[in-house]
Amino acid sequence: MTTALTLRMATKADLAAVDLLLAESYPRLLAADYAPSVLVTALPLISRAQPGLVTSGRYFLAWEGDQLLAAGGWSMGAPGGGAATAGVGHIRHVVTDWRYQRRGIGRALMQAVLADAMGAGVARMECLSTLTAERFYASLGFVARGRVMVALRPGIDFPAMAMDLAFP
Repeated sequence: MTTALTLRMATKADLAAVDLLLAESYPRLLAADYAPSVLVTALPLISRAQPGLVTSGRYFLAWEGDQLLAAGGWSMGAPGGGAATAGVGHIRHVVTDWRYQRRGIGRALMQAVLADAMGAGVARMECLSTLTAERFYASLGFVARGRVMVALRPGIDFPAMAMDLAFP
């Protein structure tokens, strides 16, 4: 018997589940597109739930029964604590369980994220996509602006693709 996918807003009680999903999935998902030397320094920094984001009221979870299959959200402020720009939202910390890729789960989650952002008056979304997820975001209508290096900490940079989506 298959349980239906349930999308809901994350709460503080979900922090450990999101942490586990990121820690288990990012290493497997990113391995094909990033050198081990990049992952050894970046994964400890990006594979952890961000409490402020998870509890922001803008972070969604996709569950099947009691199993967390995907997570992700958006913020008005840019990643890394950047200032907010009127009408611009930012995709944040999206992940789908590596064992459940290409089943529409990430797409369903992102449709909820984008609808929520539009409902909040956002006209354009920006995304710093992993190189791995670039095709996924393009399939949602995001347009690549070019590769960037995301400073995770002094001396630790992470290659990403800057992407945009303008709402109709």
